[in-house]
Amino acid sequence: MTIEDTAGDLSERRPFWRTAPLSFKVGLAILGLHLVIAVAGPFIAPFGAVEIGTGVPVSGMSLQHPMGVDQIGRDVFSRVLHGAHIVILLALAGTIVGLALGSLIGLLSAYNGGLFDEVVQRVIEAFVSIPYIVLGLLTVYAAGPEFGGEPALMVLVIAIVYAPRIARMARAAALEVVTRDYVTAARLRGESALSVIWRDLAPNTASTLLVEFALRTGYAPALIAAFGFLGFGVQPPTPEWGLMISENRNLILISPVTVLGPGLALASLVVGVNLAAEGLARILGHSVDLSGR
Repeated sequence: MTIEDTAGDLSERRPFWRTAPLSFKVGLAILGLHLVIAVAGPFIAPFGAVEIGTGVPVSGMSLQHPMGVDQIGRDVFSRVLHGAHIVILLALAGTIVGLALGSLIGLLSAYNGGLFDEVVQRVIEAFVSIPYIVLGLLTVYAAGPEFGGEPALMVLVIAIVYAPRIARMARAAALEVVTRDYVTAARLRGESALSVIWRDLAPNTASTLLVEFALRTGYAPALIAAFGFLGFGVQPPTPEWGLMISENRNLILISPVTVLGPGLALASLVVGVNLAAEGLARILGHSVDLSGR
């Protein structure tokens, strides 16, 4: 290849951002906005997260209170800003723990095969068959009342709910890798299972696990909000969006903006992360199931 040919090839290459799917760009923009709000929210909020008497209770939307005022005089817009980092941190932490646990189980299952794989898959199928909310409530019950309302409990709930589903995807991706020559060679050298998983299986299933992580992170805020709404998540006066919707649901006819504010914030975050995840999957050549199962 001549220098001219190389120059021609380089000139025809388009920047990644221009070739990325539109869903990825839009999702990343929405997610970026939420991350900025999560970092800057507590500093730019006009009122404190638990400050009472910021305005006339249930006074509706105004320039000073874009999302209205709740029953005890707290500014809903300020609480939404203060709560952004809570939702994102809980979602990320829970999904990371679930990814680590699920990936280890799935890769071990694929590597060992045989009876071990059969038993693990039956257990995973049993957990997957349980609806998200029911499995989460069982986790909350098993943790006991002393851990009720703790953020760490919500991280554990997300991890336990997602780990079986991630394990199933990790195993499916690893089954295509365990039969390859370099894995067989590692077995013959006497390397341990964890060493083979870390050095050979994990890197070669990373793209699948990355997409799965992105998708589960998109579902996590909705799950956190659901438990907050039901009263099993973080407790008042924490400005968690699902809890805020629950606290203001009686005002939906009187001052609907107090519910719509945190509701739209939650919905836009979920949509943004899922759009970015769908675009990332297309970039990496994977198909995605946005149903969340």
